[in-house]
Amino acid sequence: MSAAGTRVAGRQTGLQMLSGQIPLLALVVLIAVSALVSDRFLSLQNISNVLIQTSIMAVVVIGMTLVIIGGGFDLSVGSVVALSGCIAAYIVRDVDTTLGIVVGTLVGTAVGVVNGLIVTKLRVNPFIATLGTMVLVRGVVLLVTDGRPIYDLPAGFIAIGGGNLFGIHYLIWILAALFAVFHWILHRTPYGVRVFATGGNREAAFLSGIEVDRVTISTYVWCGTLAGIAGVLLAARLESGNPTTGEFYELTAIAAVVLGGASLYGGEGKLYKSMVGVLIMVVLGNSLNIMGVPSYWQRVAIGVVIVAAAAADRFRRRG
Repeated sequence: MSAAGTRVAGRQTGLQMLSGQIPLLALVVLIAVSALVSDRFLSLQNISNVLIQTSIMAVVVIGMTLVIIGGGFDLSVGSVVALSGCIAAYIVRDVDTTLGIVVGTLVGTAVGVVNGLIVTKLRVNPFIATLGTMVLVRGVVLLVTDGRPIYDLPAGFIAIGGGNLFGIHYLIWILAALFAVFHWILHRTPYGVRVFATGGNREAAFLSGIEVDRVTISTYVWCGTLAGIAGVLLAARLESGNPTTGEFYELTAIAAVVLGGASLYGGEGKLYKSMVGVLIMVVLGNSLNIMGVPSYWQRVAIGVVIVAAAAADRFRRRG
């Protein structure tokens, strides 16, 4: 290759590397602007609040990343968070803490299995399938709770949402452990390769011997399970099971994954970039809160971010 060609290739490689770090650069800029606008933003208390808020949403985002990379979509996670949290709260209060945590998580797993089977066996579009389960599950949680929160949870359960280890909140430790496990699964194992292959080109993956239906179902199962875990953690954090929790979690999670560089068409994405994406969403909401922006304007801002993320994904594919 000529010297000129080498320089062009080098510039292209440099631009590709820079474009790959756009989510991180956007987060840095957002933090810098937030710090300039309000001196409260960089206070230890506010930073702690941001990390704690991020931890629960990020658990949902891990599952959403798996589904989207695998070529799917899950709109039911917010409803699953509510149902899992309320079921866990009932059992924790009336029976046993450990059993409540396990059953609350398994509720999410069950919804994930149903989603996966509807998408793969009935061949229903993932958007329609999970839209249906979103409405159904939200209806179930309202029926189970009669629309009322579940209070009087035991101190041991509440400690999960409020305690700390070595000065670091339990929720952050839990997120770190889940991130480490699923980063390894997705980016370091043959299963992860199959997820990327299935999302990138389902037919080619099938022809290469991958059981694409099984892989697809597994991503929905993981997504449901993680949403169940998030629901249990949120109940512990709020000290109650509330049937209205989890609203808009699905949209925030999808936006976070796409902001992190994953493609809505499947086959692309990195888990750590999804974590950057969820930080962008949480920091944006936190900054608007500090500035006293009304909640409805916050929804407008988040809606703009979601549209921008989807448009950016489209332009990346065209480019």
